Amino acid sequence: MFQELSRIGRRRALQGSAAAFVAFGLLLWWLLPLGKSSPGGTVSFSTGSATGVYQLYGTLLQKALAKDMPRLNVKLRESVGSQQNVERVATGEDDFTIAAADAVEKYQREGGRGADLLRGCARLYDDYVHVIVPQTSSVENIADLKGKKVAVGQPDSGVRLIAEHVLRAAELDLEKDIEPVSVGINEMPELLETGKIDAFFWSGGLPTGAVAELSKRFDIRLVPINEALVKELHKQGGEAEYYRSAVMPAEAYPSAQSGESVPTVAVANLLVTRADTDAKLTEGMTRTVINSRDSIGEKVHAAQRVDLRTAIYTDPLDLHEGAGRYYRSVKP
Repeated sequence: MFQELSRIGRRRALQGSAAAFVAFGLLLWWLLPLGKSSPGGTVSFSTGSATGVYQLYGTLLQKALAKDMPRLNVKLRESVGSQQNVERVATGEDDFTIAAADAVEKYQREGGRGADLLRGCARLYDDYVHVIVPQTSSVENIADLKGKKVAVGQPDSGVRLIAEHVLRAAELDLEKDIEPVSVGINEMPELLETGKIDAFFWSGGLPTGAVAELSKRFDIRLVPINEALVKELHKQGGEAEYYRSAVMPAEAYPSAQSGESVPTVAVANLLVTRADTDAKLTEGMTRTVINSRDSIGEKVHAAQRVDLRTAIYTDPLDLHEGAGRYYRSVKP
């Protein structure tokens, strides 16, 4: 009897060990780089302006992918921002990109070429709208920008899109009520500092390096976008429905905010690809984005907001098959 129980005990122990070994192997599969089994070839990733958050995030993600999928060559391509990024991926010019949800919605609503092929991999972090003026400026709210010379981003940028909506919510027309200047974040700070513009719009993760550097050498303020203006935004419908009330935390730009938070508007950023992108590649890309959150977050603080629990919500885009496979694999 004792020997029989011992055999049963040993068998159960072996079965338990085998199960633990399998579980450990699966854990290693999802945590360690894909190595030789990783997808190979070259993919292109549309980012943003040289001094913007998209470009920095893309550079850091490129390094993380080099470790996780060493057979994959990721080429980064600068762009003017979200609207151009969406079009590039939709038309097959690039394979992956980061784009704000409002730009995606606009492209889909207008029936852009390849819009039906767009798919989401992950909800990343939020872009916050910055409206920057000199500390001594008389501008206290968005309506006060009337008649001012304002940098509003380049025509195909996400900044231009959101600037148009915010100005319209304040009953201002971008072309008629202000003097618009079509430049990106790489030029805006210097133009403000030298008095060539009165204000600039920017939409990006927190903190944006170019704004942080400007605040250290030049006294600036952030113009608030209050709840009443957000309600007017939502009345516009379409892509404006993706804007939400947010608070620019005091620590985002300490030199600019005098220790105070500022009400503003935020919009979610998405990792975007096409339906015909290889599922294994997209699965690996999504996994790396989630697993590299902390390492990328050391340089791009906004990336610390990437959360497995919310990453799956890529509205207005359907989730890509490969990304869905990843999320199912890590579901508790």
